[in-house]
Amino acid sequence: MFVVIISFPPIKAGKEDEFLHWFASSNQAFSEFEGFLSRKLLKPLKGGTYAAIVEFETQAEFQDMHSSPVHDLAGAQVVPLFDGKPTPAFYEVISG
Repeated sequence: MFVVIISFPPIKAGKEDEFLHWFASSNQAFSEFEGFLSRKLLKPLKGGTYAAIVEFETQAEFQDMHSSPVHDLAGAQVVPLFDGKPTPAFYEVISG
């Protein structure tokens, strides 16, 4: 399994509801891709910023989604809501 953990930058003031709506709608779009397993949004308990865990069966299937026009559109929609850019970290599940 291939996992991406995304650390989102701070959300601009007044844009949190729009971000949450974007996450839900982009989840629906990304779930249509082959190999998609899950995409979860994490809210910090104290301070900090949102994060997401994205799971695909393989890195190649994730890359297909990531290089698609659907992903490009989703990115264009969310970038104006942030003060900065998301930071991804990539992992291969080896146990569990």
